[in-house]
Order: sequence, then structure tokens, then C-alpha cells
Amino acid sequence: MSSERRAAIEAKKAKLEQMREARKARQTTKPRTSGAADTPPTREIDRADLNRVLDDILGPSSGDGSPFRSASPSLANLASSGRVSQASNLPPEHSSPRPSHAVSSGGTDNVMEREITPRYLPDLVDVQQDLFELPQKMRTIKYEKQIQTMEMETEAPEAVEEKIRQQVIMQQHLEAERVAYEKALEEESKKLDQEIEEEVRELTEEERIAFLADPKVLDFIDDSTKIFHRVLNDRYNYMSDYTQGADANGDDSEGRRVKRVCEFWNERYGKNRSITDVDWSPKFPELTVASYNKNHAALNEPAGIVAVWNTHSIERPEFVFHSPSDVLSVLFSPFHSNLIFGGTYSGQILLWDNRSKHLPVLKTPLSAAGHTHPVYAIQMVGTQNAHNLITSSTDGTVCSWLVDMLAQPQETLELIHAGHNKTGEVAITALDFPNNETTTFWVGTEEGNVYQANRYDRAGAKAGLNQYDMYKGHSGPVMGLHFHPLAGPVDLSDLFLTCSVDWTVKLWRAKSLSKPSTAPHGISPLYSFDEADDYVYDVKWHPQHPAMFGSVDGSGKFDLWNLNADTEVPVVSTSVGSGRAINKLQWNKDGRHAALGGSDGRLYVYDIGDLGASRGEVEWSEMQKVVAGIQQPNVDK
Repeated sequence: MSSERRAAIEAKKAKLEQMREARKARQTTKPRTSGAADTPPTREIDRADLNRVLDDILGPSSGDGSPFRSASPSLANLASSGRVSQASNLPPEHSSPRPSHAVSSGGTDNVMEREITPRYLPDLVDVQQDLFELPQKMRTIKYEKQIQTMEMETEAPEAVEEKIRQQVIMQQHLEAERVAYEKALEEESKKLDQEIEEEVRELTEEERIAFLADPKVLDFIDDSTKIFHRVLNDRYNYMSDYTQGADANGDDSEGRRVKRVCEFWNERYGKNRSITDVDWSPKFPELTVASYNKNHAALNEPAGIVAVWNTHSIERPEFVFHSPSDVLSVLFSPFHSNLIFGGTYSGQILLWDNRSKHLPVLKTPLSAAGHTHPVYAIQMVGTQNAHNLITSSTDGTVCSWLVDMLAQPQETLELIHAGHNKTGEVAITALDFPNNETTTFWVGTEEGNVYQANRYDRAGAKAGLNQYDMYKGHSGPVMGLHFHPLAGPVDLSDLFLTCSVDWTVKLWRAKSLSKPSTAPHGISPLYSFDEADDYVYDVKWHPQHPAMFGSVDGSGKFDLWNLNADTEVPVVSTSVGSGRAINKLQWNKDGRHAALGGSDGRLYVYDIGDLGASRGEVEWSEMQKVVAGIQQPNVDK
């Protein structure tokens, strides 16, 4: 219901309440008309009622039924009967109206002492008799001479009757208007009640189903619940007391602990699935994406899933995308924040847009022009205006794609090694480019070796696999490969780390392409870290600290190494979740948070606190010394 409609309903309710209060007030205090009896509102005027009203006002009527009654009848009216003058022997000049009076014997006729006494005269007979006045108990009225000699004006009885009639009619009109107003008020009240009931009525089952099936309603509910979950999961403490010391639940005094920030899990999407890859959004630091493999217990669900999680809403993902095959690698586009790329088990490359629905907006065809084997490595190289998506599969094929045209690869490169006995193909399991490099890259393989390759022919090297430079050190498939970030005053971008199912992490220095290879049996690693208790599934350099990197293994451990502090053991080793294998590790942009994808389908985010804080050039100089120190024994050998 819109705000305008809600406001209209509230106004109608207020108006209805005012009308009811006004009606209640009128019922408790009904007006009365002074000088007249109460009259029922619907009573009609008749002659008998009017006579009774006149009797109350003028006194009882005479026998002839005349409406005229007077407390002081005049002698002129008596004389008109032809009998008063004979009985009283009054002279003719006394025929004018004069008040009757009594004169005491022997006294003087004092005009100021005369009294006017009202009386009722009976019918007279034509006989001689004395008239006597019988005084009544009335208020004595004294008149001055001028008043006594004034001619008395008496209002006509018809006028009096008409006035009374008008008053009664006016009273009935007022009562009728009041009744009509009460009736109109009642009708308006019923009308408002009906309007309010229609506004807030319950939906029928058919209307409810149609309402919930509306795509706009579904989008609104989805967006609203996302906001609701973000607010609920906001870990800001609104009751913080800033006058107190630091939080006792944080890292210890030495700052040598990592703290789990959140755990992303949804039974609908994560049950019976494993996380195969993770990545952070380059634009929104709170967003991380995870790819999932197939749920063999649910054949009707999509084979692969990609979920975008928000650290402010851990119960449900922000977006969920579907794939017809297991998604083995995933990548946020660094140049388009809405785009997400995925490599699948079937060899397809998929592109999802978070402004669209669950299905991919673009995908590569299943043909020999692209990949036909699982794609475990995917990376974006180039700049904002000129970039390519580089993918590799276990059949030794490396493809370059334009992000807006996935119908066919822009370039296809087959990595073949002549020294392989059964097949010349190199099964690629890991791939990475050095910083600021778009042509030369290194790949890790299932056989445990690392190779350098070129996308194009360049001075001293041809496109394809470098047959002479082979980095040998692992005894099992290489699961992760990562070059040192170029983020400080010292260039260490030729250093890279690899991890393998042989339970080790190895540090390498990439050989310069301008120098010919002098190692007949391959290039050896600079150093080997052998503290893992299981397969090491991934390793990543810290994006800000030059001597720090993290690794995860099959026992569920997250190891944090600082080569400036110790090269033998990690500075922090943490058991993650239930102890099941952790498949992938990815740092966010500032290096404070690490996203860990587990084989139990759960995505963990850890905060390393101040462990990743760098002291500037001092850290880089120390790292340079450490590398020089561990490289010297290899040179001596």
C-alpha cells in the first residue's frame, strides 16, 4: 500500500472519529426552547395542541370559544352587550374604557389610590342589581396619571396565535434539521467504514497467488530481504563505550592471532558441494565470490553454482548463478565490476552479469576451437582499454578471449613438450603471469613440473612452451602457483611460490629469458617449506607485506608465514572449520582479510589483524636479505 493511500485512510479514520464524538456530544446535551413545551421532532401541529399552548399562556378560554382572553376586560365590551348600562345606571360618557373601582363611604375619590382588579364577568340578565367587585390576591399595580389616561393598546389575538405558531414551526424545523444531520452523519460514517474495509481487506487465495507471482513483487522481496539481512549481520557495536580500553576479545598483546570474521554457508547451495575457487570483488571490498562443484545427491539442481557473498549478510548470497557443468575456477573482472567469469569441468568458459538472472549471458561453444578439458586456471591480463581473458585446461591448451566475444578464442596456444613419453601435451593445473607481464607466463602441471611459456614470438624465444627451462622440485601435481606482487620499493616480482600434493610449498626464482639455461636437470627451488600435514592445495603471497604468504592444506589448516621472522615454521597456524580440507585461499585488496574455500562447501573469512602490517622499506630490505641468504646455499651446491 502506497504512502498516499495510507495517509488517505488515516485521514478518513480521523474524520470518522470526529463525527462520532460530535454525535455523542449532541446526544448528551440536547437543546431546549425557552417559553414553549418540549415538542417531539416528528410531531405535527394540530388545533388542540395550539389551544393548549394558548391556554398555558393566556389563561382558560371563555365559553364562546374565542381565543381572546384578558385579565382586565374593558367596559366597552360589556356595554356592547346592551345590558351593562341598564343595570349600573352609568351615564353615556362612561362608555369609554375605564377600570372598575370601589369607593369607600364618606371618603374622597383619590385617583392615585385606585386599583385595577381583574375579574371574570358572568352572563348578565336584564334586572336591576348592584355590582360588587371581589378583590383577588394579585400584585398591586399603581399607575401615574399619565399612564392611567393613556389609551391601552392590545395586540390582536390572531397575531399572538400566529407568533406562537411560527415559534412551534421553527422549533420543528430545527428538530427536523437536526434529525437530517444525524442521519447524514450516520450515512457518512457507514460509507467511511465501508471504504476503510475495502482498502484493508484480505486478499483471496487467487489474488495472493497472482500477487506473489508478479516478477516486480519478487524482485522487491528479494532486494528488501537482502537489505534486512545486511542490517542484522552488521557487526558494528552500537553500545560501544569509547571511554574504555581496547576490546579484550581482539588479538592478543603480541598480535599473533588470526580471527574468523564470518562463515558463509547456505544449505540449499552448499550441501554436498565443495568450493573449488574464490575471488574478491575489485570494487566492493565486502563482496567475495565462490564456485562450487556438482551435488551428486540432487540431480535436478544445476551441476555448477557460483555464489556472490556479502560480509554484511552471511545467511544468504547476494547473487547465485547456474552452470551446466562443475565450475572449477572463478574470477571477478578487474575492469567490469558486474562481470564474473568461470571455467568449467566441460571446458566451457561462462560469463555472468549480476544485472541479469541466474543463467550466463555469454558462453563458449563446446568445440575443438576452445577447451574440451577441465579449466583449472583463469586470469585477466592487460589494461582497462586493452585486456584479454587467459584460460588453460588439462589438455595443454591456452586460449585468449575477448570478454565481449566468446564465440571463438582470439588466440589458441598448445603447450607440447617433446620429452614426454606417451603424449606431448602438458596437463596444466595452475597458471600465473608476473606483475606487469602480458606475454610470458608460468604453468604448473599434473606431473609436478613448472614451465615457462610465451603467448607470442619474441626476441630469443618462440611462442609456446619453453623446452629448455623446466622447474623441477615437486613429486606430485602442482595445485597452486603465485608470483610476488610488485608493490614496494624493491622489485621481487621474479619470485614465485608453488604448492603440491607432496605436502610442500616451494619458493622459486624465475630465470631471465635472456640467459640460456645451464641446469641440465632442470631449475631447482630456492627453498622448500615442509611443515604441512597434508596436501597443500593453495598458496598466495600477501598483497602488501613482502615477506608474508599464506597456505592451506587438506587437514583444514591455514598457515601464515613471515620469512622475515622465521623460515622454518609459520608465525600462525589455525585450524579452520570442522577440520576438512581447505581448497582455495585468496587475499582481499588490502591484505587484511583472507577468504578460505572449504571442501565442506563453507566459505570462511579470516582477519589477520596487524600481522600483515608492513613497516615500509625496512620490510622489503629484510626480505631481500632473506632471499639472498637462502639462495646462497643453492648456488654453492
